[in-house]
Amino acid sequence: MLLYMSTLILNIFMVNCWYVYQFMFSMMFMILLVKLNLSMSFSYIFYDFGLDFVSFGLVMLCIIIFNLMIMSSNLIKFELNSMFFLSMSLFLSLMIVMFFFSLNVFFMYIFFELSLIFMIIMLLGWGYQPERLISGFYLLFYTIFSSLPFFLLILYLYSFSFSFFFDYLSCFSESFLMYFIFMFSFLVKAPMFIFHFWLPKAHVQASVAGSMILAGLMLKLGGYGIIRFMFIFELGFNLNSYITYSFVIWGSVLVSLICLIQGDMKMMVAYSSVSHMGLCLLGMMSMSLFGLVGSYILMIGHGICSSGLFCLANIFYSRLNSRSFFMIKGMILYMPSITMFWFLLCSFNMSCPPSLNFIGEILILSSMIVYWGWSFIYFILVSFFGSCFCVYLYLYSQHGMYMYMFSSSTGEAREYLISFMHVFMLVCFILLIDLF
Repeated sequence: MLLYMSTLILNIFMVNCWYVYQFMFSMMFMILLVKLNLSMSFSYIFYDFGLDFVSFGLVMLCIIIFNLMIMSSNLIKFELNSMFFLSMSLFLSLMIVMFFFSLNVFFMYIFFELSLIFMIIMLLGWGYQPERLISGFYLLFYTIFSSLPFFLLILYLYSFSFSFFFDYLSCFSESFLMYFIFMFSFLVKAPMFIFHFWLPKAHVQASVAGSMILAGLMLKLGGYGIIRFMFIFELGFNLNSYITYSFVIWGSVLVSLICLIQGDMKMMVAYSSVSHMGLCLLGMMSMSLFGLVGSYILMIGHGICSSGLFCLANIFYSRLNSRSFFMIKGMILYMPSITMFWFLLCSFNMSCPPSLNFIGEILILSSMIVYWGWSFIYFILVSFFGSCFCVYLYLYSQHGMYMYMFSSSTGEAREYLISFMHVFMLVCFILLIDLF
């Protein structure tokens, strides 16, 4: 699979055909599904790379998001640097897939940092406003500041076990400093409330492709890293996770309230990502099997759902040249078929049954109550305010008086296909829920 992706990158400047690469990504998805025997436990190990249950779903999510991202970046296809954009996308997808495949902590760290470089190139090269430079600096310095101590911690662990492989690493330290250094790197990427300031800035300034990758994949790197390292720092997690739990549980409520005062459509979806990833972190911090599985399911559900919402927001932005709720109104009269997809994705985002988010949140709630009995009050608040901002997003954009007097094009077949594929993939993952 890695050879397949590398060959795609090598051929990109020889064959100037946009949809060939999208087709090849679709083929990669089918190959991965057909080659794996889903009835058996996963242990496909080759040198420093391997695939198991945890990485399988996230690799699938990566291929789905990149496939849909290429479809949604149709306007870039007609630019002079379109092949450069495609090559950056493929490099970024390769780095993220290698990160999920890594069995070696050092390799994992390298791909974790390399993905940042290509993400910043995409943000600076194809962002919207000049403020994208500031957003790029936020993203760069947050990541650098958090990941250098993490690198030193990896070297410190190596001095004990003389190995970088996950199976050989173990740390029985009770030190809060070690726990914080390890968590800080992944909490910035997750992101946790307090460390989240880079996310809304990067989302708002990024192109639709950048927003889909940031929401669908880059946030999942933090969650995946915590799951992997949780078993190495087991004692440190048991003793110190209540501190992170406290910040996250209060931060999720505050971020849900912040969503309700947003006037920018992309800003609201970006802040809703912080709120949902906060729930994922709560499931992980509870240190139980239900919490871990619930967080994993919610990560996959949120990845596809938020990607779809950013895509729908871009469909409106490309026609009305605005993302403001005060300008985008009455779209149910103008694009009624897209309204159905808005309704479905907003419903999935607010965790209506039988969505993936609903199943994940039920498992997370049960683990939170076991960890701390009064957690359910905070969970009710997050869930209620989450439903409020999803209803607010849907009603403000679809209902009301249409503001624009000039005519413009209605939906294209490509846009309906992208919207349908987001919903279809969410339904497919619900049907495959027995995998988890």
